[in-house]
Amino acid sequence: MAALWIAHVTVTDADAYGKYAELAGPALAKYGGEFIARAARYVQLEGKERPRNVVARFPSLEAAVECYNSDDYQQALNYARNASERELLVVEITE
Repeated sequence: MAALWIAHVTVTDADAYGKYAELAGPALAKYGGEFIARAARYVQLEGKERPRNVVARFPSLEAAVECYNSDDYQQALNYARNASERELLVVEITE
C-alpha cells in the first residue's frame, strides 16, 4: 500500500534549509517518493501552525521509512536539524 510522508516545518535558517531541500528531493526520488504538496496554500484548523507543509507519496510505508534512514536523506537532514523546527510522520494510505 502507498504511504504519505507528511512534514510540518518552521524554517529558522533559510540558507541551510535550502541546502537540505536541494539534497532531500533526489533522496526521496531514489526511493520512489514524489512531492504532491510543498509549501502550498493551507488552512490550519487545529494544532500548532507551521508555515511550511510538505506531502510526498511513496510506493509503501517501508519505502518511506527506508528513505528516511538512508545515508542520502540523513546527509540532507543534517542541514535541516539546526535550520528548522519540524514534525514528520509517515502514514499508510488505506484505499
